[in-house]
Amino acid sequence: MRALCLITVKPGKVDNVITILRKVRKTLKEIMIVTGRADIIVVLQGTIDEINNIVIDFKKIKEIVSTETLIEVEVDLGWSKP
Repeated sequence: MRALCLITVKPGKVDNVITILRKVRKTLKEIMIVTGRADIIVVLQGTIDEINNIVIDFKKIKEIVSTETLIEVEVDLGWSKP
């Protein structure tokens, strides 16, 4: 299972949070600094429990203001024809 975690951090703290996130290796696949409503996006891969636990751990980082997790789903909309 894959998920995106959108992370908003305190002003001027992006570098500190990136340094902390790079130490967490098991479920993090990619870390991106972005513009928009989030400051950082993290690509996560693992079981739903692993993803849940890592997002809970993100909340313990004092520089993180908020997170939003988008979990990948498979949906058949009938657009493709065999």
